[in-house]
Amino acid sequence: MQLPNKLNKKLNQRKINNALRNLGKENSFVDFSSNDYLGFAKSEMIFDKTHRFLVDNNHKVNGATGSRLLSGNHKLYTIVEKQLAKLHNSETALVFNSGYDANIGFFASIPQRGDIILYDELIHASIRDGIQLSNAKSFKFKHNDTKDLEEKILRFTQNNDSEIYVVTESVFSMDGDSPDLTAMSQIIKKYTNVHFVVDEAHALGVFDFGLIQKLHLEDVVFARIITFGKGLGCHGAAILGSKQLQQYLINFSRSFIYTTGLPPHALATIKIAYDELIISDSKAQLQQNIQHFISESNRLRLNFIQSTSAIHCCIISGNEHVKNMALQLQQHGFEVKPILSPTVPTNQERLRFCLHAYNSKEEITNVLENLATFVLKIQCKIIIPF
Repeated sequence: MQLPNKLNKKLNQRKINNALRNLGKENSFVDFSSNDYLGFAKSEMIFDKTHRFLVDNNHKVNGATGSRLLSGNHKLYTIVEKQLAKLHNSETALVFNSGYDANIGFFASIPQRGDIILYDELIHASIRDGIQLSNAKSFKFKHNDTKDLEEKILRFTQNNDSEIYVVTESVFSMDGDSPDLTAMSQIIKKYTNVHFVVDEAHALGVFDFGLIQKLHLEDVVFARIITFGKGLGCHGAAILGSKQLQQYLINFSRSFIYTTGLPPHALATIKIAYDELIISDSKAQLQQNIQHFISESNRLRLNFIQSTSAIHCCIISGNEHVKNMALQLQQHGFEVKPILSPTVPTNQERLRFCLHAYNSKEEITNVLENLATFVLKIQCKIIIPF
């Protein structure tokens, strides 16, 4: 059956813009692309311990059998949510099937008609989608700009008595940078009707249990969204907050209510991954690799967005240019992905390097030296077109 003309035109426009997405294939390249920062997704030890835990506790079933409000609330949920609340210094934790589900469920249900959402202009697509489903009004503030944020808070607190939700990420997925969370929390504490919401997807595991805990800001934050498909190497997500917040989400969050629960194996993997996170030396190895990457990129005078996280991005404008650069690195055995517009704004296309505990320092130096060579060739072509 033919695709409708309107949809064909949209596909063709992506092709014209050299922005058509395709599914990737498994390869044996050196990994500078995946979100498996600590190597937990590849850990046979975590796999074996998870299997043993399920067998020893007689959880030998394949699915949850229904939504958590019907038949799917098996006892591993209670075990894992208590573990999460304790480790994250939170009153409660509520597990969702994915980070996308958590953000959709939170923002579509919590901010009400007449409320205000103030979000960082580079916030993740899942949060934007949740905001679109909300009845609240939303306004962006300049990226990591606390002055602009406070000006907008003042504007809306003076004009009405709405609840205001300030939303940011502790580590931004496309830039790898972080806001001044301490400064933001100091601003938010001035106002009784302003609530701080932080997505910690790319901080968990990289910075232990997240930057909010590292900075001791748990009591300032209304809700934290954590995901397990990155630093924890498994699947699922959770929203951390008060018992009242948990109760509200159970009653009104549609992405929580109307979906089958995670199977016991998924919950067991989360539990075992957290057990490993507490004792693993992978965190220290990852931090050493991050510092080596920064040192080598500075030595080679490569223009990366400033970051101390596991994500490092080199801006190379134009979909065609950045795709060609990524292809050259892949041809040399390095899995580095181009990030194209419209995922990022036009002229902000980039190569995105994700660092891992299992990358060697030699691999990091080699990929950056190759990048420096390719960048120099492009610059020479621009200066000397023949």
